[in-house]
Amino acid sequence: MADQAATAPADVDSTRAKSANIFTVVLGYIGELSILLGQTLTALLQGRINPRDLIQQMAFLGVHSVAIALLTSFASGAVIALYFSQFLNRYGVGSLVGAVVSLAISRELAPVLTGVVVAARAGSAIAAEIGTMKVTEQIDALRALAVSPIEYLVVPRVIASLIMLPAVCALADAAGIVGGYMVAVYMEGIPAATFPSSILQFLEPSDFYLGMVKTVVFGLIIALVGCHQGLRTRGGATEVGQATTNSVVLSIVLIYLSNFFLAAAMFTKSSGI
Repeated sequence: MADQAATAPADVDSTRAKSANIFTVVLGYIGELSILLGQTLTALLQGRINPRDLIQQMAFLGVHSVAIALLTSFASGAVIALYFSQFLNRYGVGSLVGAVVSLAISRELAPVLTGVVVAARAGSAIAAEIGTMKVTEQIDALRALAVSPIEYLVVPRVIASLIMLPAVCALADAAGIVGGYMVAVYMEGIPAATFPSSILQFLEPSDFYLGMVKTVVFGLIIALVGCHQGLRTRGGATEVGQATTNSVVLSIVLIYLSNFFLAAAMFTKSSGI
């Protein structure tokens, strides 16, 4: 009994130490991202943007991600319509299916799915590309030529993310609603005119706009995390792989966390729904 009593305080101290260490690491990482954001904004305000690199990154981050974003949003809208058509018809309010689908897609699913898709596809590629440049000393070569890695590598990717994610999200909104319409009307027997009329009755333009505002935040997260993981890479191919994995995991975690706070700030008081 005495040994157990002596061990308990030691376990508590160990747990506290681990918690404090995790908290310190999280704060340190947030600080590093904030510094990178400040450097990016400084370069941006000075107008140091390469239009050619920007267009290339816009195509890579946005255009090449459209297909998978549309597919995931279409499927999500279809599934929501399938479930809620059956549920709402049971209580005689099947006419609300269009409103449910459009609100779920525009407020939550399209922005979040767009962010996750781009994080998995483009965010990982950003980390891998910059990480490879880092371990092969190409970043050092840029500095030797008096070229800032922030201006050359980070700024175009950040701007491209801020521009293209809302554009992809707008297309994903449409795809999700179309998917819901097709299932509700052609599979569940919801009248074709009822679906769009319920959307017009309950959906506000702000639902779309605020959903796209979310993707601006998600785009900033994806670009900053990917660039940061790449720039801090040390070692060789193994470390590049770890940086790529960390970029995807951290981006998705931050997207979901920020989505909660953004949703709480945007929608809990702006609408009665």
